[in-house]
Amino acid sequence: MGCGNCVDVCPGNPKAEGDYKLALKMVPFDPESEATKVESANWEYAVKKVSSKQSLVDVASNPKNSQFATPLFEFSGACSGCGETPYVKLITQLFGDREIVANATGCSSIYSGSIPSTPYTTNEKGQGPAWANSLFEDFCEFGLGMELANEKMRERIEKVMTEAIAADCTPADAKALFQSWIENKNNAEETKKLAEQIIPVIEAGKDKCAHCKQLVELEGYLVKRSQWIIGGDGASYDIGYGGLDHVIASGKDVNILVLDTEVYSNTGGQSSKATPLGAIAKFAASGKRVRKKDLGMIATTYGYVYVAQIAMGADQAQCLKAIREAEAYPGPSLIIAYAPCINHGLKAGMGKAQAEEAKAVECGYWHLWRFNPALEEEGKNPFILDSKEPDYSKFQDFLKGEVRYASVMKQFPNEAQELFNASEEMAKKRYQSYVRMTKMEY
Repeated sequence: MGCGNCVDVCPGNPKAEGDYKLALKMVPFDPESEATKVESANWEYAVKKVSSKQSLVDVASNPKNSQFATPLFEFSGACSGCGETPYVKLITQLFGDREIVANATGCSSIYSGSIPSTPYTTNEKGQGPAWANSLFEDFCEFGLGMELANEKMRERIEKVMTEAIAADCTPADAKALFQSWIENKNNAEETKKLAEQIIPVIEAGKDKCAHCKQLVELEGYLVKRSQWIIGGDGASYDIGYGGLDHVIASGKDVNILVLDTEVYSNTGGQSSKATPLGAIAKFAASGKRVRKKDLGMIATTYGYVYVAQIAMGADQAQCLKAIREAEAYPGPSLIIAYAPCINHGLKAGMGKAQAEEAKAVECGYWHLWRFNPALEEEGKNPFILDSKEPDYSKFQDFLKGEVRYASVMKQFPNEAQELFNASEEMAKKRYQSYVRMTKMEY
């Protein structure tokens, strides 16, 4: 993508103590050079001749293994160094072969639906995410409708299978498969295995068995789908918040991913309820004067919603664990992902977007935590604070490393320090509120 994040992040081999040889390096691109022609041939060979080896490892077990999985989101055309796209890509690596996406309008819809091409793709079996786009204000309801429709169709499958088991016309080899599907219909991996066995049986029996004929029409719903609802902070914290609240209150099994850039990124960087105190944005030209809304903590008050705050560059293992837990949780899930944006004006450059996430957590600007209602059923505290005690001595240096804060010092020098101090105090208060949550007894 040209940003250089891969070079910065990809681990290398140590040459000597404190001196690491990078696994990758950026070089100028010359389309006419012999080296480029060789690499082009290598690329064509890799794409057409080399098959995925992800079946050889448990791709969900750790961050390293997850990257052996074929990405079903690639070459998005987002801004170089975009903090959002790595999360979208990771989700496709984990669940892409059965993923359904309801996408809000915004940056994520622009780079996800860049017609006539699209970054969403398919695996070797032709399976991949199904994607559709709706507006700021109703993207969560849009995704909920998909889930409700899917539930209804799967209820029909169960009804037909139950009738088939009791009928004489159903092939004998199908009855055991049908019973197994009914018992495991919400187990994603089992439904994938069963679908591969059931489809040939019902296809073969559709001309003789009325139940098989009905099931052939519904075979696309045999595999448990992974329903994702994706939007930015403007849609989630702000314009579409009423819908988001309605959907998590429904109790339905949907996963909401909030790509939190702390501004309306796609429309030019306007302030949203996710914009922190002291940051400059459109409509907050002298620095925002009120604190950031804590969307995650609001969602935890329901008690039955899985909620997590993540930052991939700060803790890849926590990021992976949160996404896996959210998808596995049989109810509504909300993941809030910190995403550095070109609107932030990173002085280090967008090639350091992942490193910026690490700095944000280290200094206490952003916090990592998970709220898993399943733990409460075991008598445990559902709130887990994954962040370490922040080093607040680095907080204001972090702010000064981004133009959205540093420009306050230039334009409003008399107020800048007061705003920065207030922003730091708000971060400390938020962290302490999380610490208190870890001490609650259940």
